[in-house]
Amino acid sequence: TMNSPNGLPVLTFGDGPERAVAVHGITASAMEWPPVARQLSDAWTLVAPDLRGRGAAAALPGPYGLRRHAEDVCALAGETGSGVVLVGHSMGAYVALLAAAAEPDLFRKLVLVDGGLPFPPIPEGVDVDDVLRATLGPAIERLSTTFASEQAYLDFFRAHPALAADWNDDIANYARYDLTGPPGELRSRVVADAVREDGRELLVLAADFLAAWNALRVPTVLLRAPLGMFGQAPGLLSEEMVAEAARHRPDIPIETLADANHYTIVLAERFAARVAHHIEA
Repeated sequence: TMNSPNGLPVLTFGDGPERAVAVHGITASAMEWPPVARQLSDAWTLVAPDLRGRGAAAALPGPYGLRRHAEDVCALAGETGSGVVLVGHSMGAYVALLAAAAEPDLFRKLVLVDGGLPFPPIPEGVDVDDVLRATLGPAIERLSTTFASEQAYLDFFRAHPALAADWNDDIANYARYDLTGPPGELRSRVVADAVREDGRELLVLAADFLAAWNALRVPTVLLRAPLGMFGQAPGLLSEEMVAEAARHRPDIPIETLADANHYTIVLAERFAARVAHHIEA
């Protein structure tokens, strides 16, 4: 771990001359990226920050929000060197999209992984917080739960329907990295307020995402999982969202990775290999 100029803690994988910056999901950390990093050739260095309110950046001050994260990522990319490939998964794909739209000259390619497409507008009269509870409720609940031991936390993760069938050492290490607190009262390091603030923006910034998508000048590819956050169809990015995005930007390739779910698309080796392929291509 080292700190980037704006204070973000960063995990660095490899030491090749080619550079990728990889941005994690909403309740995740930089430790979601080892499976992808391992699939890259020796020519590559993959730099993965912990975003504010997550992992080793849990104590960094707010405000949070996707634009703040995008500024942090641009500062890190500027420090990392020219011609950076920017990769984002889940919420990180939305952060990467905003970063690439704001500072296109920093990046030579954008790889969006199961995120980055605008969600349909919330219907009139529907409360954003209700939608948030329905989608992120279980994830936010985990943040306020304490666990008696590291093993209890690993068992909790292993029971997750999207992870059970593909459980591996990478997922176990990802869970371990997230733990903090005194013995007998272990809990996730993720700051719940950061998740709420960022989650709201995923829903309310739809017009900004669409504008960024339409204006992209950085060569972009989108990889999507047909299975969602609980390992079942539909995926996070619906067929309708994909069709709409393709209508606006038919030049941006969209590849569906059969059988991948929202988490295994980066955490399982067979899918991580496709992500790595697109970073290098």
